[in-house]
Amino acid sequence: MTNYKKLSETELTELLQQDSLGAFREIYVRYWKALYGEAYKRLKDKDQCEEIVQELFAGLWNKRMALQIDGTLGGYLYKSVGYRVIDQYRREMVRAKHRELFKAVYSEADHSTENAIMLKDLEHSINLAVGQLPDKCRSVYELSRVEHKTNKEIAEYLGISEKTVENHLTRALKKLRVSLGNYYGLLLFLLIK
Repeated sequence: MTNYKKLSETELTELLQQDSLGAFREIYVRYWKALYGEAYKRLKDKDQCEEIVQELFAGLWNKRMALQIDGTLGGYLYKSVGYRVIDQYRREMVRAKHRELFKAVYSEADHSTENAIMLKDLEHSINLAVGQLPDKCRSVYELSRVEHKTNKEIAEYLGISEKTVENHLTRALKKLRVSLGNYYGLLLFLLIK
């Protein structure tokens, strides 16, 4: 019976290529902990590191017949772990990029729909609040805000002074501000945009 612990890397590699499960176990025992440590230094994630090392050894066993090692077995294994860590970083970068794109697309769509609904609701509330204003006050407000007339034009049109127009507008805006208090944040948001 072969004592695999006493064998060199070269001898273990040769036996591995000849389907020796004992040689594979010895390589696993010799290198698993060190390879895990090497991966952990870079990734700091226990599960990812275990997965990387397990995949490395699974690949080593599956490719044992065609294995071409230039240099030492240890060097080959450490280099393989390094490549797998780099691949993990790349996969994480791609995932992060996809998450950001997903967030951007769906948060924009969600907010635009939400904003449209709130805007419609705001418009309805404004119309209700304007409808509750006294007749003269409502007329002044609509001429100013809907028809975009100046205070002077409103005064001439209604046959009142500009000061009276200003007073009606001030009263109307105060009442609307109180009635639409819940929408104040949305109004600021829409004005800032």
